[in-house]
Amino acid sequence: MVGMGLPAITMIFNFDSASDLGKWYTVNDTVMGGISSSRFELNEEGHALFTGNVSTANNGGFASVRFDAGHIKTEGFTHIILKIKGDGSTYQFRLKHQKSDRHSYVYDFDTSGKWESITIPLSELSPQFRGRKLSMTDFEEDAFEELGILIGNKKDQSFQLMIDQIRME
Repeated sequence: MVGMGLPAITMIFNFDSASDLGKWYTVNDTVMGGISSSRFELNEEGHALFTGNVSTANNGGFASVRFDAGHIKTEGFTHIILKIKGDGSTYQFRLKHQKSDRHSYVYDFDTSGKWESITIPLSELSPQFRGRKLSMTDFEEDAFEELGILIGNKKDQSFQLMIDQIRME
């Protein structure tokens, strides 16, 4: 139950053919010498399309897309909902309370190859840095400034994830 007159749903991003992807950007393992690659664009149907190849060569192994969210308040909300169509791979949803934080709050989710809604409890986002869980509390913040999706399954693979919308409930 959402109290204090807050809305029951907040749309973080609803992709369509007119979407401006200017605040979205990819970050791959090339920042540390790897050779993975990815793209983030709108497809013909107006869905976001995150595609690429993950390579474990040169100690690499991840590709990610991030959204500079500004300052989105989470007070009164308990879940993030992703409406996605994956490729059967496991992905990570990631939040940063402050964009300058070194750590992210992470939640792993599997995809089925079909359109589905992934429900991510905010309280189950665990703090991690470079794949290691940190000795900190899970997400308890009242806002976030960055969200992202990462693929890094410790194997070489091509990937494709379509995103229709991201919202809070």
